[in-house]
Amino acid sequence: MIKAVRGMKDILPPETARWQQLETVARTVFACYGYQEIRLPLLERTELFSRSIGASTDIVEKEMYTFLDRHGESVTLRPEATASVVRAFIENRLDQGAEVKKFFTIGPMFRYERPQKGRYRQFHQINAEALGGEAPELDAEIILLLLDIFARLGLTAIELVINSLGCPRCRPAYLLELTALLARQVRDLCEDCQRRSASNPLRVFDCKSKVCQEMLAQVPTIADHLCDQCSWHDQRVRELLNRYGVPFRHNPRLVRGLDYYTRTAFEVVTTHLGAQDAVAGGGRYNGLVKELGGPDIPAVGFAIGEERLVALLSQQEVTTPAPPLVFVAVLGTAALDRGFDLVQTLRRQGCRAEMDFGQRSLKAQLTMANRRGAAYVLILGDQELAAGEAPLKNMASGAQQVVSLTDLTAIQAALGGKGA
Repeated sequence: MIKAVRGMKDILPPETARWQQLETVARTVFACYGYQEIRLPLLERTELFSRSIGASTDIVEKEMYTFLDRHGESVTLRPEATASVVRAFIENRLDQGAEVKKFFTIGPMFRYERPQKGRYRQFHQINAEALGGEAPELDAEIILLLLDIFARLGLTAIELVINSLGCPRCRPAYLLELTALLARQVRDLCEDCQRRSASNPLRVFDCKSKVCQEMLAQVPTIADHLCDQCSWHDQRVRELLNRYGVPFRHNPRLVRGLDYYTRTAFEVVTTHLGAQDAVAGGGRYNGLVKELGGPDIPAVGFAIGEERLVALLSQQEVTTPAPPLVFVAVLGTAALDRGFDLVQTLRRQGCRAEMDFGQRSLKAQLTMANRRGAAYVLILGDQELAAGEAPLKNMASGAQQVVSLTDLTAIQAALGGKGA
């Protein structure tokens, strides 16, 4: 037996119903906020991620699926979507016009890390990216969009955490101070943080080691080093969230795992998934478009981890797809042929309809209809074909009525006028 690759999970019914629910809600909210879908390649040139994510990040150093193609070019299965969106934005000249461009994308990402609950080597994200706007109102809007998705899903066991990571004007001075402090205590840090302390010092705040966390609790944060513009931007975002009654927690040690973030950074976390507590995260990345060869325009976005959000949805009631409204049970070859036409016609009229092609007994077909949750069963055999009418059974009450096989309006009326 050939099994799935380690860390790559099959998504099967009934779990797929939760995925469909999540993605349908997300698409509805994106439409309300003016976001358009963009579909991207799974495979990109490796340089795209090493330049955008940061060569010293764990993703680039340890986790990317990178290989040489037949022409010796280094390519990588995308580990995240923002860099790909920006690449498509630049390559296809989507920057034309002064308005903010808003996109969303839904699909798989790939990172080679230890598989565990809520974390797979192939995982799925819903991403939103808004390019061309500097205003803090755009930051607030995209956070409200994210929380709107969660609200429509009925999720309440979540918390919004926000911070500001400064900008190229104010962050360098803080990084120098932080690097010096970490250098003096480097032996007290875990192995990963010892490596990060010189190459990517902000990332030490993301460490889960208790020893590192206790030591870092005494380290000054970037909040005290923000320039006036970054400080105003941060306060304005918080003011807008407060205006709309959005509860949040300011965490001055919140960082994101990618190098391109500036100013606003945020996460949505939960206490219901154990160690993998973040279900979504994002922030502003004002320099990324220019870094990848495009115009110098600001941007902000987020990513939702679908696996983790589905795990939260599994803890509550989920609306499953509507069951078949009518099941056509057929007896005999002629009835099978006529029943097939009838089912297709009913479907085109908006009715939910199913049938069995296995020539099973009426009892077996009634059992199948009941198992699938059919509300009605239309019984069709040679006698019914000859008469041009057939019994329609209400599966809940057991009552039957005879309906014409040539009058679809009468059949739909007998079904209560219900469609798909």
